[in-house]
Amino acid sequence: MNAPLPDVLKQHLIDPEICIRCNTCEDICPVDAIEHDSRNYVVKADVCNACGACISPCPTGAIDNWRLMLKVDAFSLADQYSWDELPPDQPPLDAAGEVLVAEQPVVLEQLQDEPKSSRRAPWSAAHPYVNLYGQQQPAVATVAGNYRVTGEDCDSDVHHIVLDFGTGFFPVLEGQSIGVIPPGTDEKGRAHYARQYSIASPRDGERPGYNNLSLTVKRVTTDHAGKPVRGVASNYLCDLKKGDAVQVIGPFGNSFLMPNHPGSNLLMICTGTGSAPMRAMTEHRRREGARNTGRLMLFFGARTQAELPYFGPLMKLPKDFIDVNLALSRAPGEPRRYVQDRLRERSADVAALLKSADTCLYVCGLRGMEAGVLDALRDICAAHGLDWGATAQAMQAEGRIHLETY
Repeated sequence: MNAPLPDVLKQHLIDPEICIRCNTCEDICPVDAIEHDSRNYVVKADVCNACGACISPCPTGAIDNWRLMLKVDAFSLADQYSWDELPPDQPPLDAAGEVLVAEQPVVLEQLQDEPKSSRRAPWSAAHPYVNLYGQQQPAVATVAGNYRVTGEDCDSDVHHIVLDFGTGFFPVLEGQSIGVIPPGTDEKGRAHYARQYSIASPRDGERPGYNNLSLTVKRVTTDHAGKPVRGVASNYLCDLKKGDAVQVIGPFGNSFLMPNHPGSNLLMICTGTGSAPMRAMTEHRRREGARNTGRLMLFFGARTQAELPYFGPLMKLPKDFIDVNLALSRAPGEPRRYVQDRLRERSADVAALLKSADTCLYVCGLRGMEAGVLDALRDICAAHGLDWGATAQAMQAEGRIHLETY
């Protein structure tokens, strides 16, 4: 009589070499199977149901790793917390030397009434390169420039940093991001892990003809509760000098990309450093010139004019090229305005863009803005004969709606 087959598990693991610790997977997991310490993100083998909710939101693909294991040999949380790279994939064998087969996990893709992200690029987007460099073998860039882009008299210290890759291969597209590895070690003596930053320059670089890109980085001096804290990566980047070498991993992202077909419209909503991908897309369109006749409409929020990155260059763009709508929440002598308020004020024009199958919507900024923006879009649709739920689902299925909040 044949002996029963041992229980086999398709164990879900997270690759520490390309994980950038953005917390998206833990935040979105519906069964609380993911946790982390100061170093690694790990998956509880006895809790994970392989629903796939965490797969597409991961910006680097670190989350999409699986190992065929005997259940009795499954990697423990202690194992996962201890490693700096995933162990080799060595599927278990039966007595005859055949690989034991586990049932494949079922990945569920659900459209939400209020989508977090489409996770699908527009049909006409260029092909992105992703994960060319990891933590163990990063690319090395040289600082070509570091400029403050907020007022000198305000607390918000935001820098525009240009990194040059020389003859190295590091292709990027608007909407992608990179990871920067700060030098030194953490409190446990382990090398710092990478932090993620959106690219603020177009695909042909901050300076056309040169192999470079730019970032928009805010110096972190307080946490979300207002307590003093020194952001490891942000302070490192903001203090960089021309000629300094920087370790970079990535690039990341294959969905938050811009359309390339003529006549495509960009509806962009952002706050603070969430302006980085919007700047990249806008500059690419500016360089295209008359080749693309689509509309650009930007809603940009900040506390004051001095805290709004790139205010000067933004105001120099022709009004017939981009429709700029600023929302200042702490302007002296003015009522508080947020991006959702400006959206409602431009309701008819926003609705006209949402009705067009050539319109792509991008939202980027602090997570606190998301609910207000989605509520405003729902109200705008209702006022102009559109159903927001149906509109959002259609845009999501077509790769035309993208939300990146943090």
